[in-house]
Amino acid sequence: MSRIDETLAMDRRRFLRAALTGGAVLAVGGALLAPRFFAAAAAPVGKPGKVRLEIFADDGRDLGAREVPRLVLGNAQWRQRLSPPAFGILRQAGTEQAFTGVYWNLFAPGLYRCAGCGTALYDAATKFHSGTGWPSFYQPIARTNVTQHDDRQFGMQRTAINCACCDGHLGHVFDDGPRPTGLRHCMNSAALHFIPHAA
Repeated sequence: MSRIDETLAMDRRRFLRAALTGGAVLAVGGALLAPRFFAAAAAPVGKPGKVRLEIFADDGRDLGAREVPRLVLGNAQWRQRLSPPAFGILRQAGTEQAFTGVYWNLFAPGLYRCAGCGTALYDAATKFHSGTGWPSFYQPIARTNVTQHDDRQFGMQRTAINCACCDGHLGHVFDDGPRPTGLRHCMNSAALHFIPHAA
């Protein structure tokens, strides 16, 4: 087993242990991550509200739609929860340098969750080689789990993709992807947490 495989296996065990015991925060690759079912239960700071999400088990099984509280935290709380790169992307709409993220060239079966709150975002089965140096997917795991909005930074007009639960910036969507959607959801590795499917 390679060092990366060992790290992913250890992170997965710690994630599941925290999820089963109700642990609120879990260290994963230098970032702090709460399991999905407990992330939304955190006491919100700021505007409360609820969102309807499609909930997925780590093995990819769809557990159905549920209305859950949005995860709203202050910047100080996000800084404690996230690594500096994840904070810069998720909370400040940054972008990691191409070909530097840990997932750009990973094509193992699994599930990609939000690094901020654990919401299921993408199934690895929809990932493709885009040649861009960022993890690219032709569709999200559920349309309700991501939101889109206009991004006009740097004199460009793009469509940004955010997590529907914590409003973390994930990346952008472009219309140059493969079939069946023709879309390329170009994500930042630091905004994602990969859960490999068991062999």
